[in-house]
Amino acid sequence: MIEYIRGEVSELTPTYAVIDCGGVGYLLNITPPAYERLEGLQAAKLLVHEAIREDAHTLFGFIDERERSLFRALIGVSGVGANTARMILSSIPALELEGIIASGDHSRLKNVKGIGVKTAQRIIVDLRDKIKPGDDALILQPVKSSEAHDEALAALVMLGFPRPQSAKVLKKLFEVDPTLKVEQAIKRALTMM
Repeated sequence: MIEYIRGEVSELTPTYAVIDCGGVGYLLNITPPAYERLEGLQAAKLLVHEAIREDAHTLFGFIDERERSLFRALIGVSGVGANTARMILSSIPALELEGIIASGDHSRLKNVKGIGVKTAQRIIVDLRDKIKPGDDALILQPVKSSEAHDEALAALVMLGFPRPQSAKVLKKLFEVDPTLKVEQAIKRALTMM
């Protein structure tokens, strides 16, 4: 599983970015908001969601954890595929989408191309209890992450701890001591889990 890709931005369009990492170019599907934030950058780090099917291995790139978590929540809804979820996130900013889902405003969702009334209602019903603005149980507040933070988070997830719980604990640890080394962060996090 690829957690993130960091490298040189070799190609950038509103729908995809090619990141050159160690001589290999990874094509990641992105949203227009991600494009705007990547524009003009020589190098970037994108969080990744992999969609593996019999006929395709597709990568989706995200600037922050909030957008990736929303994307993953959306594709978990019956009838919402990766391209539909990307279309929703392209049309509605992540923070605004959280508010729409929490308030049950399906009329805003059905205005997105490819989303009908039933799908909009299904998204609201399936995600309303999981997503609330400011609730970090599913949608994590973006953290100023360091390489040590990211490596510690990846290690905790590989050890079988849930990502939201691990991210919450690491956020606390790095707020107190931003100079933590990976090993120290993992050890301290394990005592807090």
